[in-house]
Amino acid sequence: MCTDGLDPRYLEDAFARDLTPRIRELADHGTFAIADAQVPSFTNPNNLSIVTGASAAVHGIPGNHYLAPDGDEVQLVEARFLRAPSIHASFAEAGVAVLAVTTKEKLRDLLSAGGVPVVSAELADRQSLDGVDPVARLVDRPKPGIYDWDCSHYALELALELADRLGTELLYVSLTDFVQHAAAPGDDLSDRYLRRLDELVGSFVERGWRLGLVADHGMNAKGGIDAPDVRYLGDALDDAGLTAHVVLPITDPYVVHHASLGSAAWIHVDNGDVERARQIVAALDGVEDVLGREEAARELELPEDRIGDLVVLADASTALGGREQQHDLSQLHGALRTHGGRHEQRVPVVLSERVAVPPDLRNRDVHELLIGAR
Repeated sequence: MCTDGLDPRYLEDAFARDLTPRIRELADHGTFAIADAQVPSFTNPNNLSIVTGASAAVHGIPGNHYLAPDGDEVQLVEARFLRAPSIHASFAEAGVAVLAVTTKEKLRDLLSAGGVPVVSAELADRQSLDGVDPVARLVDRPKPGIYDWDCSHYALELALELADRLGTELLYVSLTDFVQHAAAPGDDLSDRYLRRLDELVGSFVERGWRLGLVADHGMNAKGGIDAPDVRYLGDALDDAGLTAHVVLPITDPYVVHHASLGSAAWIHVDNGDVERARQIVAALDGVEDVLGREEAARELELPEDRIGDLVVLADASTALGGREQQHDLSQLHGALRTHGGRHEQRVPVVLSERVAVPPDLRNRDVHELLIGAR
């Protein structure tokens, strides 16, 4: 299970208050560890790192979004963008029954690469699999909307029923982080989400599944409810007379989550004055790192051709935007909580099996650890 946006603090708080006894039992009798995610710590690069067991430099997906060679901004949601085979596709080729269920439709095509059967909770009322049309009829309740608190739980309920029907041996379920964007650890909404997640983890255990829970990224508050702490990089470069294209790789169809504001950005400098652009951006409060293309590709394990001339990372309490007029913060549910930088890189790993954890554990190691524990 990719528990989208489940910062370690959610589990730490839940364990302290005995909110999630089934997950705590897994942690106590199996394995509990903290791992590093792929930076930028966004959904698409980390889901693909988890299912390929490789870095973004290998699988080719450095963000949810990038600037294509023709100058158009493109969503990295199609299997044709993937440069490495998934673990599930390799197992399927060897005759293993595999299945993936994603909450967000945006991941479905990527996860299907290599012929992996995939459905999304978001469009479960329009999708069919193995003669079940639509697959939504396997779950005995109305399909929630993508911004409902229990949409992730619906994906797990759907996965459980489909996996039983298909005789699935290797299952991947990717959740959504709407709750984590909207609620901090200890908030009522977060508690409700975690209690139901815990019940479903128990359901999987009772049906004999060996489990690996891992997050794709953490989550941090970026300022208060009335004053989100955002640095608008495009405005800063405009004010300095530089022509640049700011790409926000958090950008995806789910703007209610984050208003396209994350803690990482690419900058493509049109007039070639990359060093001056670096100096201007590096001087902004809350900007933690400004890396050149080659440096970022090497240090962060990113594909050099799908990032900017500069890669910008913010500190724990700051988000990065393009130009202020491009962002509609009115759709946010409360304070801005988002991710993308190094401070959202640490993620929890919970395995039902006791395994030796390497000192440099990455979230992309989960398949190897769980399958290798046989």
